[in-house]
Amino acid sequence: MKINAGDSVMPGDVLGVSEQFLPDKWTYDDGNCIKAAVFGNVAIDDKSKMISIIPKSGSPALLKVGDSIYGQVTDVRGQRAVIDVQGMKNCDRQLALSYMGAIHISQVKNGYLEKLHDALRIGDIIEAKVTKIMGDNLDLNTIDKEGGIIKAMCTRCRAFMKITDKKDELYCEVCDRKERRKVSSNYNY
Repeated sequence: MKINAGDSVMPGDVLGVSEQFLPDKWTYDDGNCIKAAVFGNVAIDDKSKMISIIPKSGSPALLKVGDSIYGQVTDVRGQRAVIDVQGMKNCDRQLALSYMGAIHISQVKNGYLEKLHDALRIGDIIEAKVTKIMGDNLDLNTIDKEGGIIKAMCTRCRAFMKITDKKDELYCEVCDRKERRKVSSNYNY
């Protein structure tokens, strides 16, 4: 299937191979092919060999390095936590792609962190910064004061936890349990 300028495409449609075009606005390289990130019409710049999409409706949000995101921790194993990205901070538009992110233990906070479970737990809602984008996969960090957990539930009774006077400690009023986390300055009880 040959894509021509002006053709209508859906998100995920293959526009060409990586050797044929360079991705531009609303397109991405998945490693082998250039794909559409949004519903719209194809635009091809033959001189620069760039391919882009002109969105049919208001432009959906597309993440870039330095943006802050909200997401939920779905897995914590060894030195890496997996984050299901839910949205972009200060943006009410839906994300153009369904992003998955990862945070390495060295990107959680300044200084030494012995166990990742002392900072992040499955189910936690976090705020993080995008440090690298590879298609629909992101590398994230929570090193700044706004980065970290913004909502957490007790791992024993699943009640929402509140902040204590100690740094990076949360308290469950239901079961009287204390847990450590990398708490954001935007934590919401």
